[in-house]
Amino acid sequence: MVIMLIGNKSDLESRRDVKREEGEAFAREHGLIFMETSAKTACNVEEAFINTAKEIYRKIQQGLFDVHNEVRKGGGAAS
Repeated sequence: MVIMLIGNKSDLESRRDVKREEGEAFAREHGLIFMETSAKTACNVEEAFINTAKEIYRKIQQGLFDVHNEVRKGGGAAS
């Protein structure tokens, strides 16, 4: 599983509730990818998706994900 923690509204530095360093530390402690983004300025929005996809691909290449034997969880039947 790949999870990215997003710190949003990075364009509002003066109204920040969580320091970047805190977000980075939390992500590191929990094995998450961390980025800060701003939808207003489009800063890092596309990169967040690209980096998540790259990490998924890297894990597939390492054999950590078996794309030929994935089972859907949550009650839905695989198609």
